[in-house]
Amino acid sequence: MKHIELPPSKLFFTIGEVADMFEVNTSLIRFWEKEFAIIKPKKNAKGNRLFTPDDIKNFQIIHHLVKEQGLTLKGAQKKLADNKEGTLKSVEIIEKLTRIKSKLQNIQEHL
Repeated sequence: MKHIELPPSKLFFTIGEVADMFEVNTSLIRFWEKEFAIIKPKKNAKGNRLFTPDDIKNFQIIHHLVKEQGLTLKGAQKKLADNKEGTLKSVEIIEKLTRIKSKLQNIQEHL
């Protein structure tokens, strides 16, 4: 699972920043926005999308389901509709375990 550290002072992220976080094209971010109702960016006066930290967390869930677990979009939509909270908890647990693994590997390298 990809761990994304968000600056606590930043309230909104551009579509380019979100795409860079997940190493995908901006077109995929726009596509996922259309396909998943949980993504609701704000738009500025120019019409540019501005994503909140909650949107980023939702993108993390979608990215995990589609890119890491290999679910289809329909499968990911169903999983989120059936049990969003359970899916979110699973993603958070995987993220924590990934960070722990990374720290342990770092310790092992320095032994």
